[in-house]
Amino acid sequence: MGAVNVANKDINVSLAEKKPRVVFVLGGPGSGKGTQCANIVEHFHYTHLSAGDLLRAEIKSGSENGTMIQNMIKEGKIVPSEVTIKLLEKAMLESGNDKFLIDGFPRNEENRAAFEAVTKIEPEFVLFFNCPEEEMEKRLLSRNQGREDDNIETIRKRFKVFLDSSLPVIEYYKVKGKVREIEAAKPIGEVFEAVKVVFTPKAEKVVA
Repeated sequence: MGAVNVANKDINVSLAEKKPRVVFVLGGPGSGKGTQCANIVEHFHYTHLSAGDLLRAEIKSGSENGTMIQNMIKEGKIVPSEVTIKLLEKAMLESGNDKFLIDGFPRNEENRAAFEAVTKIEPEFVLFFNCPEEEMEKRLLSRNQGREDDNIETIRKRFKVFLDSSLPVIEYYKVKGKVREIEAAKPIGEVFEAVKVVFTPKAEKVVA
């Protein structure tokens, strides 16, 4: 039993000891987070971890954990923090990289506190894609990704969950000076220009 505890402890220690650069990526459903994360991965070599994708993969695996996650998502509930954090930790350790975009997490204050307590890692900053609700609704209804949750009632429920749960997280990090806000209603290329400014090291921006 002791050996198992030590092994678990080693996983946590090794992740914190690697001192990974973690950027939380937040924004309402349809704010363009996924598209911009793909651009950041290509240009700045981060590993993109989507909390939603990891949860969906767990559901597809057919595990007991996956069934529980599926039921909670169907009811519009937020999956327990420790479940998502374990999936994120595993993916971070397996990636071999030390720079991560964590997309769609933390979803609420409890997620945030649990992530910092469990991983002993604070994000370098939070990338917040601020997009008007009407624009996000229009995008979600026009995209055809076969997501069964892209209908008007569910979309509005997701907006409400985002506003109620995620905005306190953004406010928390704003106080710490860690929020980088991007106006996300603009065309994809313009949005990425703003994103590039955030990720380009300051030394490269300084003109001698």
